Amino acid sequence: MSKEKFIKLTSSAVPVQVENIDTDQIIPARFLKATTREGFGDNLFRDWRFDSNNQPIKEFVLNDSKFSGKILVGGKNFGCGSSREHAAWAIYDYGFRAVVSSFFADIFKNNALNNGLLPVVVSDRFLKMIFEKMEKEPKTEFTIDLQNQIISFGNEREKFEINAYKKTCLTNGYDDIDYLLSLIDEIKGFQRLQKAHVEL
Repeated sequence: MSKEKFIKLTSSAVPVQVENIDTDQIIPARFLKATTREGFGDNLFRDWRFDSNNQPIKEFVLNDSKFSGKILVGGKNFGCGSSREHAAWAIYDYGFRAVVSSFFADIFKNNALNNGLLPVVVSDRFLKMIFEKMEKEPKTEFTIDLQNQIISFGNEREKFEINAYKKTCLTNGYDDIDYLLSLIDEIKGFQRLQKAHVEL
């Protein structure tokens, strides 16, 4: 399913300064029954956002009006635990377009990239700077420049790495099938050459 193109994003952010956030905390297992990707954002961090009476927990950052934006900043080892793709769906459906951390679980990272959500890996030092900045100035804006692979705020900036193929998909809004369809003329040309070679 195609997603919106990701080239450069400038936005404020939401900090969840907790290490080892697992996929069951991101989207609890009891909400995995749906067969489509829509609606999962309603239950993002459900057990951290709401109490047993379904009342918002004021102390949790998603319920704090000071913080908003399209960038989620998480502690080290974000997305560990089970391999559920729904975790990436929930974050994207809530409205986030990028997640920043100093380390992502591999399966979560791949699921995010496959669903139009950019995981930005920064150094521990840079992540600490982000959290400190947001604590002082909650409305701080960050820029994630995917083309040049740089995340920045104020005078601070850091380069991040991304797989070249996934970068192409994100900047064009492609999923894997969209990418193959974008090559259809080249594929047909190759088939014609192969057919001509066989006929010789």
